[in-house]
Amino acid sequence: MEVPCHGQNTRISPIFVSQYVTPQSTNLLPFWYCRASLNLFIYPTLLATLFHKHQLLKSIEYKPLIFCHTLHCSRYTLMFTTMLPSSPLSFFFLLVLSFMICASAQGPPSPGYYPGSKISPISFDQGFRNLWGPQHQRLEQGTLSIWLDSNSGSGFKSLHSYQSGYFSAAIKLQPGYTAGVITTLYLSNNQDHPGNHDEIDIEFLGTTPDKPYVLQTNVYIRGSGDGNIVGREMKFHLWFDPTQDFHIYAILWKQSEIIFFVDDVPIRRYPRKGDATYPNRPMYVYGSIWDASPWATEDGKYKANYKYQPFIGRYKNFKLQGCTINESPSSCKPPSASPSGYGSLSLQQISAMQWVQNHYLVYYYCHDPKRDHTLTPEC
Repeated sequence: MEVPCHGQNTRISPIFVSQYVTPQSTNLLPFWYCRASLNLFIYPTLLATLFHKHQLLKSIEYKPLIFCHTLHCSRYTLMFTTMLPSSPLSFFFLLVLSFMICASAQGPPSPGYYPGSKISPISFDQGFRNLWGPQHQRLEQGTLSIWLDSNSGSGFKSLHSYQSGYFSAAIKLQPGYTAGVITTLYLSNNQDHPGNHDEIDIEFLGTTPDKPYVLQTNVYIRGSGDGNIVGREMKFHLWFDPTQDFHIYAILWKQSEIIFFVDDVPIRRYPRKGDATYPNRPMYVYGSIWDASPWATEDGKYKANYKYQPFIGRYKNFKLQGCTINESPSSCKPPSASPSGYGSLSLQQISAMQWVQNHYLVYYYCHDPKRDHTLTPEC
């Protein structure tokens, strides 16, 4: 999904690319296959200089654009295309450039601290129950499978409501065509406050086989997810294929901040800047799989196709450690996000989070010029 980047930090984009528009006929050339995550910055001016040097831009209007694209491509093509004249030399340049990019592959730096390792896992029955679609839920050898087909999806809910805490699960996603399908792990009090609820989301937005999943994080406060929705989305691609193995996805919710983790690497921190922009009422933990075709995949461009059913989400190694509504905040503290001595993330964790955001962030609501930011004053 090609999403223009906006905002003050242009390094939000993993790669600077250019789009060339010509009055003559052009071919849309897909970028090449890679084998891992990428780490390379190519500046439009340099790219333009190289093209002009080889006279590939005769009568072509140069228009630099900055795009956020996935750099994870173990089994995907890179998620950007460039309009170029259909000449052998231009094709050769693209091929060489693709090898340059792939040669710089790497993964995220170590965060130095792993909060999930401090918490023991529980079984599904110890912490959760089915909420809906019981016929589309199966528990085998500690792994919960929930699935969506043309009849129904499925969802589950924690046994207790929490005021704060660390909540995680190891999740493995469905490969292949999953457009329109949402697989989730989230906190909500929608059943306690219908029409005026709070929510903290991890949502996997389904995709087509040639494109990676989008991991959407979101925060809703006191009804901003009801009626006229005001989301606070940050969307990411991942530096691995989430369909090949289980990976740990976590939410740490404290009275001062919310931190989202992937395999104990922090990817987003949402600090509390005031009661009006922060969820502070008790919430349950939920998981679900359902059809969100109107908006889930490229703003609804691709819908769920039930010839590929069932769509399965797999969960295991559940971790719930928090303050329930029966405990006073003074006597119960959520797990620490970082080593002792830090009020929030350590410098090493911040560095790891910045690396993820520099390379894999594809959307940030605060940098979206189409949004009414009077509704999101924390920006």
